[in-house]
Amino acid sequence: MPASVVVGGQFGSEGKGKVALEVVRRDPSCVAVVRVGGTNSGHTAIDKFGRTRVLRQLPASGIDGNVQIILPPGAYIDPEIFRREFAELGLERDQVVISPMARIITAAHREWEAQSHLGPAIGSTQSGTGASVLASAAREAANFPMVGMLAEHVDELAPFVGDTTALLRSHLSAGKRVVIEGTQGFGLSLLHGGYWPKATARDTTAGGFISESGISPLDVDDITMVIRCHPIRVAGDSGALFDETTWSAISTESGSPLALEEYTTVTKKIRRVGRFDAGLVKRAIAVNRPTRIVLNHVDYIDWRVRDGIISALAYGFIARVEESIGQAVAWIGVGPDKLLTVQPANSDTDH
Repeated sequence: MPASVVVGGQFGSEGKGKVALEVVRRDPSCVAVVRVGGTNSGHTAIDKFGRTRVLRQLPASGIDGNVQIILPPGAYIDPEIFRREFAELGLERDQVVISPMARIITAAHREWEAQSHLGPAIGSTQSGTGASVLASAAREAANFPMVGMLAEHVDELAPFVGDTTALLRSHLSAGKRVVIEGTQGFGLSLLHGGYWPKATARDTTAGGFISESGISPLDVDDITMVIRCHPIRVAGDSGALFDETTWSAISTESGSPLALEEYTTVTKKIRRVGRFDAGLVKRAIAVNRPTRIVLNHVDYIDWRVRDGIISALAYGFIARVEESIGQAVAWIGVGPDKLLTVQPANSDTDH
């Protein structure tokens, strides 16, 4: 009963979508992908035709159109964003299944977040996800201003609603792989990250994603933790960031011919960027117990890796990361659509 979980080890934007898609592509037994959480963050991946897909609701691991997409009870759905992404991917109705217990993000949820000034206060993307989580917890409290809704009560989602728990159990019992594409990163966990209140509204660990998906921890045999060489946080007062630096400095150090800058998917604001924080990643490892570590954006250390050359400079950085976190790096990301298996470092090596 194999299930894989892809989790972020820092503050999100580690490249989980790209990695989850790679897990799917490397395992022909995979038949379904699961996306938990809401629309407060985006996942980017490049499909089999070379098209870049940026998604907030549907899993990036499903962009090739060859696996079933499941939005389980732990999904928070914005019907408008769902409808747009479903159309953009050219999916058929039977390729997506939504749990009747998945929560809905409404205009009232987005308005409440805007009026609460969560953007400047904690760096929230104000997508309404957090307010939907609050509405779910408040249930039918008379003095709570927002009504929580379930997917089964939304007419436009009705054709997609089905028993996702039974469906996942059927796939797993048949020995088929299911990939759970987690959202955000460990440092943003409401429970475990250690940065509250500069946190998201949910738990962002593998255990949390498994619970939201509606499967058993005993189903999981593969946990991939994705980290990046330079962790980021969203713009504004979004919380502490170890040894914060600038995109200009990273561009110069990497030898990039381009000015490296990253912007958030939802708010389109420039991201804050820092140096690698081994302490944060070690805490994430302790809670998630990953079976595989993926280190993304190695091209931000040495731009030459984009040409297939894993240089001594890049290998040196990878070795320091491995030593500092106490676990080997299995894959490295060297561009928007490239993941390489790490080989022993002897000299500059062509791949």
